[in-house]
Amino acid sequence: MILDGGLATHLETLGADLSDDLWSARLLSDDPGVIRRAHLDFYAAGADVATTASYQATVEGFTRHGASVAEAKALIVSSVELARQARDEHGAGLVAASVGPYGAYLADGQEYTGDYGGLTEDELYTWHRDRFHLLAGAGADLVVAETIPSLPEARALLRLFHETGVDGWISFSCRDDHTISDGTPFIEAAAAMDVPVGANCTNPAYIANLITLGARVVYPNSGETWNAQERTWEGVGDDFPVGDWTGATHVGGCCRTTPKQITEIRRRLGFT
Repeated sequence: MILDGGLATHLETLGADLSDDLWSARLLSDDPGVIRRAHLDFYAAGADVATTASYQATVEGFTRHGASVAEAKALIVSSVELARQARDEHGAGLVAASVGPYGAYLADGQEYTGDYGGLTEDELYTWHRDRFHLLAGAGADLVVAETIPSLPEARALLRLFHETGVDGWISFSCRDDHTISDGTPFIEAAAAMDVPVGANCTNPAYIANLITLGARVVYPNSGETWNAQERTWEGVGDDFPVGDWTGATHVGGCCRTTPKQITEIRRRLGFT
């Protein structure tokens, strides 16, 4: 199955300013039409799945910017409806509701470290619970927990998959080709999950070995590195050696990947 690419990347190409701490989630209130357009562009490029603009959408984040709790919850749910509208206009495809990590809410790069100051699994479960339930009940085909940097956070999210009964996956951010961001061996993290696991927002050079360790859903970033202090991408993007990714069931892209790259992934994997 072909996943979409970097939603925020394409939103910026379409003229959106994503410079504040809500990132693409701000557009759920300010310009929902451009989110719908971005989803439609990825479907047209060959993606089978559109991932919602809820990665950084939290009640806490929206209320910090002046929304009421009810307004914040409605905005989170609207992320699914926008993707469903694009899917219906395209005529085919699935919608995956994105659940970003606690580090995405912090907006300081901790989705690449998992250094949460000692938060426990129970505390992370409580923090994720209301948003996860909102998205699980919003009408998406899948719920996907993405860029998860730590095993305790993955365990907390796994409890919510069990609680809601939704289909989906848990995808880790990885520091290298055998370790997730908090230092846990990928093979250990994968073994602790009973839902499909993957790797995203990770260097594409790491993907082939992560597949041997259990990753089945793979959507790396471009190969560039995010500098959280400067809020900029550094380095040069790498090629996606998708021919080496035998064993993956879902392939796409994350940050800095474009609709054009999704079309190329689809072609190179032999899809028409």
